[in-house]
Amino acid sequence: MNKFTDNDSQENTAEQPDPFTIAKRLAELFALTVVERDYLGGTPKQERDEIRNSGLLALIIPKKYGGQGANWVDTMQIVRKIATVDSSLAHVFGFQHLMLATVRLFSKPEQWERWFEQTAQLNWFWGNALNPLDTRLTAKPFLGGYEFSGKKSFCSGAIDSEMLIVSAIATTDGKLLIAAIPTTRTGVSVIQDWDNIGQRQTDSGSVIFKKVRVEDYEILAEPGPLSTPFSCLRPLVAQLILTNIYLGIAEGAFEDARQYTLNEARPWHSSNMAAANQDPYILNHYGNFYVGLESTRVLSDLAAAKLDKAWQQDTQLGEEERGEVAIAISSAKVLATRTGMDITSNMFEVMGSRATHGGLRLDRHWRNLRTHTLHDPLDYKIKELGEWILNKAYPKPTFYS
Repeated sequence: MNKFTDNDSQENTAEQPDPFTIAKRLAELFALTVVERDYLGGTPKQERDEIRNSGLLALIIPKKYGGQGANWVDTMQIVRKIATVDSSLAHVFGFQHLMLATVRLFSKPEQWERWFEQTAQLNWFWGNALNPLDTRLTAKPFLGGYEFSGKKSFCSGAIDSEMLIVSAIATTDGKLLIAAIPTTRTGVSVIQDWDNIGQRQTDSGSVIFKKVRVEDYEILAEPGPLSTPFSCLRPLVAQLILTNIYLGIAEGAFEDARQYTLNEARPWHSSNMAAANQDPYILNHYGNFYVGLESTRVLSDLAAAKLDKAWQQDTQLGEEERGEVAIAISSAKVLATRTGMDITSNMFEVMGSRATHGGLRLDRHWRNLRTHTLHDPLDYKIKELGEWILNKAYPKPTFYS
């Protein structure tokens, strides 16, 4: 387990609660209700409040602004820990830190410093309404600000959030504008229309904006989105959060399968084995599962360490150094996807037909992973890696690479 590092302050560390201990407690609590909540869908309000009260919403915020000063290695491992039992809550928790990274990377210090302080003091949850591929939301300029009108989809965590990161297309020049606004701003309507097969409690539905006033000081324009190598770390933070969610899902599925095999599964009649855990075919599956998990953990943690190193360079970060981080994260994400799909699909081979009972909802691991991975096609990630291997071309910074 990594120790937290904070370049700004190392004082009073003994007085701070251990975030890993807090995350473990939260995971144990969420595990008690995750099956029922997966069936019901909707907003996990009680569980979100548990996260609020835990102090972990300010995990990545430096101590000088009231946060816990975590690095990205530790933050990603905590996202992963929560994902082992509840990938929906891990999703909104991970995106909390993605939204904070967004304001840090895209806006001026007088903007992000104030938002960091308020988030730490007031336990703000940040929701996502950025989704750059959905261009239905437009921004019409007015004196001192803009008027946002339109609709956004895939707005994970928008319900029960205090702040939103929003993207819109300017009506004047077609440029992408990104803003940070209160979720309760007049004209903002968060719609509870998320009903997918997986990630059923991420509230990744729609947000409607009807002539919403957005002030100039709420626009993230300096340096702005993806404008420098340092600001281009934002999509890499997003990709690594998803990687650790995928890995967490795989770890949770693996443990559920292991417990079922040891305690419930029956040996096949022709195996001549006294117990399922002696069956050579089952042992072969678990051996492969383990290799996949161990390999993915190594790549994921290595990628997070490279992200931390790049993050510390701040505006001195160069394009090549940013590209190396992108390659590391893409490699980890490809392996996390493959390992996760293998385990969540083949876990039933080591448990048997009784494990498909609807009440167990063990299929949720596959449903959650499959829902997530389709939003960023694996083939394009692999193609980017091929471009680098053969042509030494780093992935072009976009909101997905």
